[in-house]
Amino acid sequence: MTVWGVHSDQPQLDLVGNGFVAIGWDDIGDLTDLGSDKDELKERIAAGRPWAKPGAIPVWAGVLLRFRFEMQLGDLVIYPYKPDSTLNFGRITSDYYYEGSAPQHRNRRKVEWLKTGIPRAEFSKGARYEVGSAVTLFRVRTHDKEFIEFVEGAKPASAESPLRTPAVSVDEAAARAEEEPNAERIEEYTRDFVIETLLKELDGPRFEHFVAHLMEAMGYRAQVTPVSGDGGVDVIAHRDPLGLEPPIIKVQCKRVVGGIGAPEVQKLTGSLAPGGSELGLFITLGTFHRDAVHIGRTRQDLRLVNGNEFVDLVLEHYERLGTEWKRMLPLRSLYVVDREPEAG
Repeated sequence: MTVWGVHSDQPQLDLVGNGFVAIGWDDIGDLTDLGSDKDELKERIAAGRPWAKPGAIPVWAGVLLRFRFEMQLGDLVIYPYKPDSTLNFGRITSDYYYEGSAPQHRNRRKVEWLKTGIPRAEFSKGARYEVGSAVTLFRVRTHDKEFIEFVEGAKPASAESPLRTPAVSVDEAAARAEEEPNAERIEEYTRDFVIETLLKELDGPRFEHFVAHLMEAMGYRAQVTPVSGDGGVDVIAHRDPLGLEPPIIKVQCKRVVGGIGAPEVQKLTGSLAPGGSELGLFITLGTFHRDAVHIGRTRQDLRLVNGNEFVDLVLEHYERLGTEWKRMLPLRSLYVVDREPEAG
């Protein structure tokens, strides 16, 4: 079985909900009558995109040829969903087709999604790095076995593994683009590091103290509740020095990377006083199931923060964290390459 990775910067397409994967290059047109000759495709791209940089053309040609010819029925496809840092796994169920009526990303293949919304942190570092390729479509080679075994029922291999990304047998330029440690991949690696460190270095109570400290770095006054009898509330936060002025924020903290369902969220909402004098904040390192997200959207006194959003807060307020926490999460600002690999 061949394993492919597909990136999409158009979340509104809802690839999982609509059962397909897609790539762009709509201006190149329908690829149905395309020959498998790479030089012919390069000429077609150059004619259709006279503004393209020379280095981008072989990369684009490699992506289009893979999507049109190399992907086969039954192949496994991995779709990383950036908004919540999860991975979706499916099986290719159709040949290439061109959806001419679609407003964008008309080059498509049908997919039967097998496992969806799986946190990236469940997998090894090397596997996470490999699916973070900067190219839209790429073949997963080094850690394909780990992903195949997971789809077949094995527990995710979150243990350490070498950070290796293989080259592929297209143009050298395309291969370099897949391996290139550009800004986006470095950011993903940093985000994974934050989640992984919080999971490994902190137990539940210490994670609650970290959340309270982060809220203080954000300008709140926060204190951790007693370990027993907290009623599902782990941290109490407020703006005024004495904690007398509403609203009071009740925080529940879950140091997990799995999904949080409605019952756990309802436990927090059940502790809130009516009238808006108390607000609920539910923080997890993982994700929320749809039933929990629905509750969050319908209640004005509740805010759900998933792992990806929590990392946003950590990075935004990192400089105001205490020395103890910075030692645990050693980060620094630097300039990195921000060139789009597919732009040449």
